[in-house]
Amino acid sequence: MLYPLSKMNIGQTAEICWLSDNKSITGTRVTCILKKCGDELSAFLIKGAVIALRREDADLVFIKENETEMEESCL
Repeated sequence: MLYPLSKMNIGQTAEICWLSDNKSITGTRVTCILKKCGDELSAFLIKGAVIALRREDADLVFIKENETEMEESCL
């Protein structure tokens, strides 16, 4: 199931499936490391770099949840 990057929780890892302007990071793992200001601003670890995005920008990036982490969280 695909959902926007803005819906990630801190510590959650997922795979980028679609980014409107840049397909070169499709398939890249992303981890949410910080959420601030009522989730209006989030920080993500992508390819060893930390980036901060406003919610309206994170809504344009679509991800799918890492299936192994979903299985582990159910244990």
